[in-house]
Amino acid sequence: MRALIQRVSEASVTVDQKIIGEIASGLLVFVGVKEDDTEKDIDYLVKKMVNLRLFPGESTGFHSSVLEEKMDILVVSQFTLYANCKKGRRPDFNQAAKPEKAKVIYDEFVEKMRKTGLNVHTGQFQAHMQVSLVNEGPVTLLVES
Repeated sequence: MRALIQRVSEASVTVDQKIIGEIASGLLVFVGVKEDDTEKDIDYLVKKMVNLRLFPGESTGFHSSVLEEKMDILVVSQFTLYANCKKGRRPDFNQAAKPEKAKVIYDEFVEKMRKTGLNVHTGQFQAHMQVSLVNEGPVTLLVES
């Protein structure tokens, strides 16, 4: 699994001109699922997401986590995180899980994120989405299981 994490002061997801998920300060997490991902990958990423020290806390820098600050998370599925662009001009998505498997892994990831007690919002799996965000910092990290 891959997660592209952005520290945001606000973020939202729109489908068919309707906002379906939005947060104020917190993390926007784009999640890509690989064909051989398992529950072990989910557990690793959930633990990493909620405990990464990406927020300044009472000082500057990276001192507290989204869990410590009790901030929100917006999770958006993004199979393009597994694009291979080495050959030709068209991305190859062969490493990305098939939609049926990816949905199961993605749903489990979201469920486990919610079990942390944080307020978790989502996009819509396999939908054409517009994602708006204000990246704070900017802080953007790629984490892989």
